[in-house]
Amino acid sequence: MAEVKKQEKDFTKEVDELLPETSALAKSGGLSDALEKLLVLEKQTRNANDLPSTTRLAKAALELCYESRDYTQLNSTISLLSKKHGQLKVVVQAIVEQAISWLPGIRQEQGVEKWLELVETLRSVTEGKIFLETPRARVTLVLSHYHETLSKAPNASAATIKEALQTASDLLSDLQVETYSSMERREKTEFILEQMRLLITVARLKDTEVPVKQGKNALGSGEPEWVKAKVGGRKVNESFLKEKANEDLKLKYYDLMIQQALHQSAYLEVAKHYEKVWDTPSIKEDESKSRAALEHIVYYVVLAPHDNEQSDMLHHLFANPALEKLELHYNLVKSFVTRELMRWPGIESLYGPFLRTTPVFSVSKQWEDLHTRVVEHNVRVVAQYYTRITLSRLTVLLDLTPQQTEETLARLVVSHTIWARVDRPAGIVNFRSKRGAEDVMNDWSSDMQKLLGLVEKTWIGMNAAQAAQSRIKA
Repeated sequence: MAEVKKQEKDFTKEVDELLPETSALAKSGGLSDALEKLLVLEKQTRNANDLPSTTRLAKAALELCYESRDYTQLNSTISLLSKKHGQLKVVVQAIVEQAISWLPGIRQEQGVEKWLELVETLRSVTEGKIFLETPRARVTLVLSHYHETLSKAPNASAATIKEALQTASDLLSDLQVETYSSMERREKTEFILEQMRLLITVARLKDTEVPVKQGKNALGSGEPEWVKAKVGGRKVNESFLKEKANEDLKLKYYDLMIQQALHQSAYLEVAKHYEKVWDTPSIKEDESKSRAALEHIVYYVVLAPHDNEQSDMLHHLFANPALEKLELHYNLVKSFVTRELMRWPGIESLYGPFLRTTPVFSVSKQWEDLHTRVVEHNVRVVAQYYTRITLSRLTVLLDLTPQQTEETLARLVVSHTIWARVDRPAGIVNFRSKRGAEDVMNDWSSDMQKLLGLVEKTWIGMNAAQAAQSRIKA
């Protein structure tokens, strides 16, 4: 492609005279002759760097083919003009944009076959050209949607559905739109979200084909697509989504991120995403949507494993005034915030009838995870109040079997949530590590400093009281 250079000659007059003549010639059935005349003058205008005239002639040639409904000639003319020696970039951009505008009409009037031919011609012309990266992305998006519609056909087989979705996903995944400088930020974000949506759709389809026993990393599973979707989520600028005009993109983005996080059982991430959804003005204005988002924050923050970040988010949520309007959810969060034992049979009877009807806890795995979080909370409470406890007593407090109790203790010790040692022959759990002489002396020194500080404050207070009484007597 040639850069725009200084115009050597103006062919406006010649073009004005030729266009009506070629139009009349094409309508009388002489399309080939009309195109030949246009291409002869187009060569002259191109060599003279007459950009406006070259653009008019190129677009006129395409219009003659389109009006004559000769789509084979249209495709060949697009390819021919784009490959001309020294062809100007602006001219190629103009004819590509013009052809893209005809795509909906051709599909509606002439059917899918002619439409696909033009789409493939445009993709061939735009391939490898940086100045045509945005038009190529738009054409590819349309083609991707076409393949996706093939998967939704009523008589489509499982193999056809998988192949169509895979093709649709691969077409979009090949586009690195985040590097396109000519594309607007909103359109760029829409492309990335569409890439993520198709990747997740393909991943779910592949996961259903893999037996549960083989796990997520089994051969043929959708794990590679899940990873790509996660990487795609990092390409989206979240600060851009905070703008009022982009709320629809924000909600779509966090919906996809929630699906991705749920696949990994990353409950704390899910809670964070729902918190971002809840902070959206349009959601807060809708009472039902706001309530639903807040409920999901509660569900997933209590499902998340305990750590500093989870504890901080839980306490902030408990202090949120909006939570007080949801009595049951408020009490559930309060149970986890309060350093008291939560007996699972009581939790199950109190919250089970409601929670089991929700989409979150209707899944057996997440209900089991809630049970696990309740048990872990109880272990942390016991570790805070007990120095030593018998294994049998701990088993009763946790409402577990001895083996389950040991497994829970081992998991919490490995994750550094608590410190514990089990003396299995004696059946005793020790929650306090042996302290060295240096640690004991440091604690004694600290306690003595606190004691001397209290003595000094008391002495100062007594002296002040005596001085006040002496003034009164005087």
